[in-house]
Parts: sequence; structure tokens; C-alpha cells
Amino acid sequence: MADERVAYLALTQVPGMGPSRLSTLLTSCGTASGAHSAPFEFLCALPGISRALVTALKATPLETGEKILESAARLGVQILLPGDDPYPGLLREIPEPPPVLFALGNQDLLPRPAAAIVGSRDHSAYGAEVCRVVAAAAAQSGVVIVSGMARGLDAVAHAAALDGGGSTIGVLGNGHGVIYPAANRGLYERVAREGLLLSEFPPGERPHAGSFPRRNRLISGLSRVTLVVEAAAGSGALITAGAALDQGREVMAVPGNVTSAVSVGTNRLIRDGASPLLESADLLQHFPELVTSTPTIPLVGSGGRALPDILSPEERELAILVGPEPVHPDELASRSRRPIGEVLGLLSGLEIAGVVEQGPGRVFRRL
Repeated sequence: MADERVAYLALTQVPGMGPSRLSTLLTSCGTASGAHSAPFEFLCALPGISRALVTALKATPLETGEKILESAARLGVQILLPGDDPYPGLLREIPEPPPVLFALGNQDLLPRPAAAIVGSRDHSAYGAEVCRVVAAAAAQSGVVIVSGMARGLDAVAHAAALDGGGSTIGVLGNGHGVIYPAANRGLYERVAREGLLLSEFPPGERPHAGSFPRRNRLISGLSRVTLVVEAAAGSGALITAGAALDQGREVMAVPGNVTSAVSVGTNRLIRDGASPLLESADLLQHFPELVTSTPTIPLVGSGGRALPDILSPEERELAILVGPEPVHPDELASRSRRPIGEVLGLLSGLEIAGVVEQGPGRVFRRL
């Protein structure tokens, strides 16, 4: 069996070997080892198998698979093939499911309900705030947050999920052991430790132009619903949304300012039929099986400046509930489903941070 896995891994690394061609070879030859040892002309006669592919196959030694196994073992990476139990069932349903996955971290996250949250690298403060609130609320409800480990809103979504005590899966556009972008080293290490890093590229493989669209189809493929927070025209987040639609999955988008370049893509998605997200419950309605006490957090009409990064997740959630109009702590306790003593403590912290101010009658408003 070990020899067969080596032969299979070597096949996956043959240039031009896609999932359909790999399936043809395995069906016709019985095993991966059989595909390696089959006569040249026999392979060339198979439907969809070109002479160039067979030439590349014959030039790919079995040692290629052995090196992948050794690299994965050195990094603590697990190898998942489609026949393995941990391989995600949702990925088996998509067009061209990955023939191999490399997993670092908690594989128990793979069968759990998941939502993709993606967006622009160059985002607004509004986009970051919405991303943090929704990712934290969903994660606290038991939804696994899936994103692409890029800088910008991907990184915000991963961090917010973990900060909120939830779980996240980072899908890489490169192999394990390569940290891209380099600025995300801390996030890479944290997700590997507290969540799961997943890739279809072998350890050590660097990113290239075609690797990110392939990654994006896995982000949506792992998820019941894909939420696009902000996206400029031509953004990679829109590729993820398109992949979700091709896979028959739900797409949601956060409405934005029509004069903002980073909201062009999301507003167009809504115009073309994507569901708008106006509060955290809009995303959570796609997960009715999850019993949650997470408050419904409105995302529009709260006004105020962007929230500072020093706030705790609890302070941040409460601040979103405080709008420009004065509100009493008892009302905030009801909305947030928190004890009044906890709400008063959080409000004190928000006052110190300059986020809210107290007015006559012990009411608070957002600055």
C-alpha cells in the first residue's frame, strides 16, 4: 500500500496530469503502479491521453512520490487522498476535485460546517470591521471560517475566527513550508497550531500565476456559503465567488459605498443576484443545525469612526451595537445577550479607548 501511495503521488506530479486524465489512467490500468509500468503505446491509445503526457509520465520517476512523502513527514504534514476518510466530502462533489491534499493542523475541522470569507488585499476600515464582526460571530456559533491566507481581509477573517474562540482553515496557493506572503508568518504559524492549513501543492512548491485560481476553487469548495466582503473589479475574491456558483454553492456579498473602488465587485454581485449581508444572522441562516447564542449584530447604520485595533473581540462586538443615537446599557445587554455587569465593564473600556461617550441619564453613543 505504501508503494502504491508513492506511485500515486508521482502520477499527480506529472506535468499536464489533471484529475480527469488521472482517473482515466487509474481506471484503465487498475492501479497507479500499473499506470507507471504500462506500455507506452497502450497508454497513448487511451481516450484523452496524449503522447506528450505519456512521455512526461515515463520521465517522472517513482522517487518523485518518495520525496513528497519525506518532505511531508519532515514538516508534520498529513497526505490525504480521495479514498482516505479525512478527505473532505464537499470537495468530492466539485468539478475536478484535487487528487491529493496536504494538511497541517487539526483535520477534525474538515467535516464541520464551514463558510468562506474572502475580500480585497487593499481594503477599507469598513471592510475590515465587517469582516472581523461576521467572522467572529460565525466562528463563535461553530462555523469553521475558510479563507486564503492572503494579506488583507483573508488575514482579518482567519485572525477574527481564532480571536473569537472559533476555528479556521487556511487554504494555501503554494506548498507547506513556503510562507507567502512573508508578512503572514505569524498567522501561518498560528493557523497551523490552532486551526488547519490545507494545500493541493506538494511541500516546498512556490506560488505561481495559476496556483491562486486553483486555491480559490478549494476555498469555496470546502464551504457551504462564500461571503465576499470587499472586492475591486477583477479581484481574486470574485474568482472565488465564481467558483462557488460553478459548484452550486451560495454566494453572499457585503454592500458598500458605490463610490468605493473596493465595493465595485460586491455591489455588482448583489445586483446580479448574490444575497446581501446586512447582519451576522444573514450568514448564520445557512447553518440552521447550529444552536447558537451569538447575538445578531447589525452591520449598517452604526456610524462612527473605524474601531481601533486595541479592542478585545467582546469590546468590538459591543461597539458595533452602539450607534450614533444614545442607548441605555440595559438595551445593550438585551441586544448582546450579555449580563448587565459585563456590558458596563465593556462600556468603561470603550470610553477609555475613546470609542463611546456617556451622556445624561447614563446612556451611551458611538463617537
